Order: sequence, then structure tokens, then C-alpha cells
Amino acid sequence: MSSPSHSPPGILHEYAPHLVAFEFTTPTDDPKPNTLLFIGGLTDGLHTVPYVRTLAQALGQTPKSTWSVVNLLLSSSYSGFGTGSLDTDVAEIAQCIEFIRTRLPHKAAGKIVLMGHSTGSQDVLHYLHSHPPNRPAVDGAIMQAPVSDREALLAKIQDADTLKQNEVRGAYEQLVQMARSGPATFLLPMDLLARVGLPENTPVTAQRFWSLASPDSPQRPSADDLFSSDLGDESLAATFGKVAERGLLKGRLMVLFSGADEYLPPWVDVPGLMGRWRQAVNVGGQDLWDDEGSAAIEGASHNVSDVGQEELVHRVSRFLERVEKQT
Repeated sequence: MSSPSHSPPGILHEYAPHLVAFEFTTPTDDPKPNTLLFIGGLTDGLHTVPYVRTLAQALGQTPKSTWSVVNLLLSSSYSGFGTGSLDTDVAEIAQCIEFIRTRLPHKAAGKIVLMGHSTGSQDVLHYLHSHPPNRPAVDGAIMQAPVSDREALLAKIQDADTLKQNEVRGAYEQLVQMARSGPATFLLPMDLLARVGLPENTPVTAQRFWSLASPDSPQRPSADDLFSSDLGDESLAATFGKVAERGLLKGRLMVLFSGADEYLPPWVDVPGLMGRWRQAVNVGGQDLWDDEGSAAIEGASHNVSDVGQEELVHRVSRFLERVEKQT
């Protein structure tokens, strides 16, 4: 199941100065009170993740559906990730939720579910666990392809052929040293960034590279290192384990891995990792992990470009149905 190539109909909302969100809808659609707010990963923007349009179409064609999909554009979207941060992202997500609640009357009393893809999943978890907690609560959360950027970088070094491995490792070590010793806003050399697999011609600050690469992990993970498979229970307790305490998640968290994720290192035990996350988020007898929907989608690529879209749409749709029944 793949997405069509034409531009989908919808409404472009300016939720803050110079920041927009695209709502998939048509002129004949009845207003939908509930919102699935989608956040893409590194380099993503509007309509760059293939399954989002498919999901929006499926929800739109469901009889009596009350959900619309809103694709959120952040200041860190596209090439902006290199100078952004999770803190800025979640502040903008909160602004968008406030906009939906206060500026769209038909959605004022509706439910909102956050869905993140890849690094967007880091935004979702950061939104739910980090200080300050004075952000709008959400009714559910989905993390799709929550892959560690740090482990993806390490896998890039490991997978390089013998001739290139020293070059890639050398570039990585130079970047780490520059990020460790330089000012936070220092822009790292783009040629070195490209050698370790980051997008070419994209400015990346020392601070953001340090956060993504997290060289002191697993002992001292940086803000972006939420999903590495070698993080200890103490680290998980400080992230997943804080979700209930913060009180920003009214419903449950569903996690969807991609079974053939090209960015997932082969050493990651996905069922074991999901089990540890489940245990951490359900600490103290909480029931926040969505057992019914969480899964690894067999054969799916990182952004579920083809295989697995039907299953993803099914799991997300059923999750939204469960959220809608929450009181």
C-alpha cells in the first residue's frame, strides 16, 4: 500500500508565527473533533513520511470517523534539526496543541493523540517526561520507529567497509572532540558530518551533534539518547519512568517498531527492549503501556514506505478507537 503522488487536500494552519500544521481534510468533510498530531523525524517536513497520507485517507473513509490527521511543521523540520533541540520541539508542540484547543472551536473539547516517527518519537517521549510539565496533556501517544540516533551512528561506523571504516571513525572522533571542547552553537564541518551519515549541506551545532551522538552513553546519556538498547534501568526510570508522575498522558502509549528498519542495528533485541520500556513506563502499577497495539510490524522499513502500511493503519486506527472510548 503506497501513497498517491498528488498533493492531498487540506487546511494549512498557522499555529504560531512562521510555524504551520497541515490538516488533512476536504471541503465536504464534516468537522472532526479529535486530532492525531503527527511529528516527523530528522529532515522530515510536510508530506515526507509516506504512510501519513495513507493513514489520513483511511481515517477519512471510515464511516462516522471523528479523527483528522494534522502534520506538524516545527522549526527543526527539514534541515532545521541541526540547530534545534528537543526542548524547542516540545515547546512548539505545546503551542500547536493550545492552538487546536483554543482557535479551532470544533476541536476544543476533542481528544488529541501525539504520534512521532523516528526522532519525532523522541519528541513524544520528551514531551511526556521532561520538565517543565506545564504543557497541555494529551489523550494518547504513539512512537513509530523509535530508533536510537546514537546506535545508528555507531552502526554506520561498524558497517563501513575496511577501507572506509577508519575514515568514518576518524570523522566521528573529530566531531566528538569538537563538540566536547567547542561552544554549543559552533557549527561543525559539513564534510565530517556527511562522512558519518548525517545529511549533506546541513548545519549542525556542536550541542545538537553531542545530543544525537551522546558519546558519554550509556553512563550519561544526552537528551536525544532515549532509545539506545544499552541504557540502564536508571536511565529508563528517568524518562519512561517519569511519564506517570508528570501526568501529561491521560491514556496509553503505543510503540510500533519496523521489523525491517534499515536504521535499527542488528544487535538490538526489539522484544526485550520493548519489555524494558513497558516495565519502566508502568512503574508502580501504572497501566500506561498499550499492550494491545504495541508491536514490531513485520517487513516494514523505517518509514513504512510500502510493506506494513496496512498493518500500521489498522493498529493506529484501533488505538484511536480505544482512545475515543476513554472517559
